Amino acid sequence: MATSLPPKEANLFKLIVKSYETKQYKKGIKAADAILKKFPDHGETLSMKGLTLNCMDRKSEAYELVRQGLKNDLKSHVCWHVFGLLYRSDREYREAIKCYRNALRIDPDNIEILRDLSLLQAQMRDLSGFVETRQQLLTLKPNHRLNWIGFSVAHHLNSNASKAVEILEAYEGTLENDYPPDNERGEHGEMILYKISLLEECGFLDKALEELRQNESKIVDKLAFKEQEVLLVVKLGHLEEAESLYRILLSMNPDDYSYYEGLQKCVGLYLEDGKYSADQIDQLVSLYETLGQQYKWSSAVKVTLFVVVIASH
Repeated sequence: MATSLPPKEANLFKLIVKSYETKQYKKGIKAADAILKKFPDHGETLSMKGLTLNCMDRKSEAYELVRQGLKNDLKSHVCWHVFGLLYRSDREYREAIKCYRNALRIDPDNIEILRDLSLLQAQMRDLSGFVETRQQLLTLKPNHRLNWIGFSVAHHLNSNASKAVEILEAYEGTLENDYPPDNERGEHGEMILYKISLLEECGFLDKALEELRQNESKIVDKLAFKEQEVLLVVKLGHLEEAESLYRILLSMNPDDYSYYEGLQKCVGLYLEDGKYSADQIDQLVSLYETLGQQYKWSSAVKVTLFVVVIASH
């Protein structure tokens, strides 16, 4: 970065980048002008000034400066990256990807550019390219959890859920027994829930339920844990157990309509068309009157009971 600049100007260039990242655009322009006063043809400074001007609604000037910067330094990964960022801001994603690829030809292991490229590949549904880029990021930074998750997500989006599971299992194999530390418990729990959903998608329902319960202590979001648990139990056909789980969920959040629907399905009192027999309506009224006594302040149970009563007339 900031090729061929003396120390003073090199520090000013770092200030341009920092000012851009912190949205102190006027400060960044001032630093860029100070460099350009001495080095008017410095490509990377011209490019960064253009990128900054773009954030100040001076788009035509921005493109002019970025193009001039690239013309002055075609072998700078910074100039190509900046041009890509400019295109991305205008939703010219294919052009942005071309610029990122040119930047990576010059600096193939640049983490920031690879990350930006991967985001656009996912957005443009270039899923094989997305997999390739996320693999490269993981290879460069294997100690970063997000790179493992990103690689797994890439395979998942590319219709390979089983490979996504393998990657997360490989990551788990790198962890110490006392992992995670307290400050990472939330994120680690979300990763476990994601892995469970992948196992479910692959049809490994028994394994998914077993792993979910084994990792209960590591999952911070207890509501999400119970929701995933009941989903698996229902799919396995254990409706009596699922009924108990739905009642637990209702005690945690009695205003979620989906829990009432799930409970009805477990006790055999749910029809898609709502055409219940007189006996079924009596059972539903009894069920919701009981639930209404338990959750007196729940609007969901009152509304559902009202609908059932209306259906009975």
